[in-house]
Amino acid sequence: MSQDHEKDPDPEGGAHQEPQDKGERHEGPDSTSPYPVERGAPAYSLVNTAQEIELADQMVHTQVSGKLKVIADQIKALQAEAQDILDSAQQDMELHKAKCNFKRQPGKVYHLYQKEDGTLYFSMLSPEDWANQPPHAFQGSYRLEPDYSWTPAEKMDEPDDTRALVNRLLEDRGLDQ
Repeated sequence: MSQDHEKDPDPEGGAHQEPQDKGERHEGPDSTSPYPVERGAPAYSLVNTAQEIELADQMVHTQVSGKLKVIADQIKALQAEAQDILDSAQQDMELHKAKCNFKRQPGKVYHLYQKEDGTLYFSMLSPEDWANQPPHAFQGSYRLEPDYSWTPAEKMDEPDDTRALVNRLLEDRGLDQ
């Protein structure tokens, strides 16, 4: 007998047998089988598999696109907010450079004027105090805030709802006092 027909012995002493089916065999319960195992099971074709994969790809794409759009919108909002902060800081720096012959105190309103040579200066006197005939061009009134930022007079009456929002968030979490 040639060596081609001999079977290698099994480590346990028996003859080694080649499986008749070279594919993977499901060894678990029928309910966990990746393919139909009963004659009455619905047909499962390659077309069905391809359609499921395509649907899954579409759903993942839609989900990822939606999340990325939210992030992109947040980025745009943050960029706009950053630009507002930079513009406000630039204005605050320019106002701090304006001449002033008195000690500025947070919480007080000061009035900005511009001389003919372009020099800006603050005064405690409003245009009304000058009988609406100030000595130089009136540029606006500003309140110096505790953080040394400036609030234009037209925005002084706008409500600051930040504190109310923080309080509401604390109350929602049961952290209010």
